Amino acid sequence: MGIFLPFRFIFAKQILKVPSGFTKNQLYVPKGHVVVYVGEMQKKRFVVPISYLNHPSFQQLLKYAEEEFGFQHPQGGLTIPCKEDAFIDLTSRLQLQVS
Repeated sequence: MGIFLPFRFIFAKQILKVPSGFTKNQLYVPKGHVVVYVGEMQKKRFVVPISYLNHPSFQQLLKYAEEEFGFQHPQGGLTIPCKEDAFIDLTSRLQLQVS
């Protein structure tokens, strides 16, 4: 399990990476991706592939978000009320399955 730790952080940086020519203040979402706000108190913005939305584990998070917020998300985008570490762990596992 400790072997995947460095990979998780590298993958998290890839998710959050903003292409050159854009600043973090600009709303850039690559084609085939969606913005997700993650966190229990402080929300952090992630850009993930749309294909993740079909995965059963990700759908569990979406169901939890629906129970928490309904369809009125406070950030204006898809908001998932889970710990950031848990989200990064899930997306890292999904990336391994896709590769």
